[in-house]
Amino acid sequence: MEDPQADSPVSFLPHLEAKIRQTHNLARLLTKYAEQLLEEYVQQQGDPFGLPGFSPPRLSLAGLSGPSPSHMGLPLSERLRQDAAALDALPGLLDAVRRRQAELNPSSPRLLRNLEDAARQARALGVAVETVLAALGSAARGPGPEPAATTALSTANNAAGIFSAKVLGLHVCGLYGEWVNRTEGDLSQLVPGDVA
Repeated sequence: MEDPQADSPVSFLPHLEAKIRQTHNLARLLTKYAEQLLEEYVQQQGDPFGLPGFSPPRLSLAGLSGPSPSHMGLPLSERLRQDAAALDALPGLLDAVRRRQAELNPSSPRLLRNLEDAARQARALGVAVETVLAALGSAARGPGPEPAATTALSTANNAAGIFSAKVLGLHVCGLYGEWVNRTEGDLSQLVPGDVA
């Protein structure tokens, strides 16, 4: 009689490969959605946001920043852990932006729906990346910085004027795109036969 666990690693590999491909495809799709969200956000904010040459100040949020240049020098498992942590923080930030935009642009249901979708999509991609990490034997760090970053954004939104609140929202939409894009690039290194 054969040992049923003898096939375990062999049967596990196709499942892992399929999960990696599925997660990579989700990240690739969300990269396109993130670009569309940023365009929609800019379009709904009015001048000067859509004007050529407009360069808003780069803001920092406690607990979340864009991927650093040193990100690519880290081991892949650490990069994926950072991706998962950022994706864990983004839904709360996107929800805070959606709530503020509901006050500032209540007649923009498409933008509000896209912000809600982006929060849900970031959450789904984060869970998928954590699943890949677990399957690879690398646990994610656990809950990311969502509470601190979300609190900072909410406080800044409440204290900020309309222009500053719009700039904060633009920054969050930009971070969503940066992290989804970085996650897609990191996952592409795990996809067999894929060229990063």
